[in-house]
Amino acid sequence: MVGALITLIIYIIILGLLVWLVNYVVDAIPLGEPFNRLAKILIIVVAVIIVIALLLQLVGGLGNLNLPRIGG
Repeated sequence: MVGALITLIIYIIILGLLVWLVNYVVDAIPLGEPFNRLAKILIIVVAVIIVIALLLQLVGGLGNLNLPRIGG
């Protein structure tokens, strides 16, 4: 169980770094205001869905979403 939690923390750190990087790229590209805000909202929604899927996988209620298994 401890190994699964460490793996989950590593996944969340990597996901946070990717969200930060994509958010930085969206800020660097000169988009119009509605498109910039929409891109940021979409980034956050996708990240939250991935975190929820990882947490569901940890407790065993994932369903049919094919993500890498946490904790064997």
